Amino acid sequence: MTHLAPPTEGRNPRTAAIDTLESGEVLRLLLEEDARAVAAALAATGPLAEAVDAAHLRLSRGGRVHYFGAGASGRLAVLDATEITPTFGAPRDLFTAHFAGGPAALTDSAIDKEDAEELGAADAGTLGEADVAVGITASGSTRYVAGALRAAEAAGALTVLVTCNPDAPLRAGIVVAAGTGPEALTGSTRLKAGTATKVILNAFSTALMIKAGRTYGNLMVGLVATNAKLGERAVSLLVEATGEDAATCGAALAEAEGRIPEALVRLLTGCPAEQARAALAEHPGVRAAVTALGGPAR
Repeated sequence: MTHLAPPTEGRNPRTAAIDTLESGEVLRLLLEEDARAVAAALAATGPLAEAVDAAHLRLSRGGRVHYFGAGASGRLAVLDATEITPTFGAPRDLFTAHFAGGPAALTDSAIDKEDAEELGAADAGTLGEADVAVGITASGSTRYVAGALRAAEAAGALTVLVTCNPDAPLRAGIVVAAGTGPEALTGSTRLKAGTATKVILNAFSTALMIKAGRTYGNLMVGLVATNAKLGERAVSLLVEATGEDAATCGAALAEAEGRIPEALVRLLTGCPAEQARAALAEHPGVRAAVTALGGPAR
């Protein structure tokens, strides 16, 4: 059987003479290709929404999300997973990114383990039925990802494949394929495929956290204020959500020991701290807690 190269490895006729152009034209071509990548990601909204809904059901049963990838795709997965806790206040182990070759390979591309299928299987060895395994591979054929998805499926986990190859040889329970086509620089999937992968992973994780009640409207009520800038943002967020002044919001935040959801529920309903805390424990998400307490729907 002849192995066909994935579309991401083809030569792009729109950029064939890119090395003869002035810098402005080079940049225009590169960014136009990125725009095509975002459009390709948008076209994959259907299966991506299916992945979000299915993953939400697993997480509601105590599961976790595990990303598996190598190279540029894997590095983007690490970036997305790393940002979940500071953005949404989620437990650090809610999203875990497994990179082929481990932490050392993240910054040293000479450590190339993308063909290590059994390593992928081993890295997925702790997954269970409530978990979600997301394999990320531009070509749709990375063997490390194949091993991880195989082991995850055998464990009963939800499996999702994120790829830029609509004809990817790898399969999963849900396939999210953004047909980005050939790169501006032939085979350099850190470019257009990387852009599509990043926006897909960002959209997946953000939608999943919204569904879990870790936002209030479009406000990041779960953010962790680990520095002065984020502390100011937390107060501004409370002002925006409630219409109260900064002093009132700052006092509520201090009384809640920096816990934004608790402060917000108190400000919106006027309930005591203990009642706000109990409502959030019983009804995950600020909006659900406020509704349960009979507060305003803002």
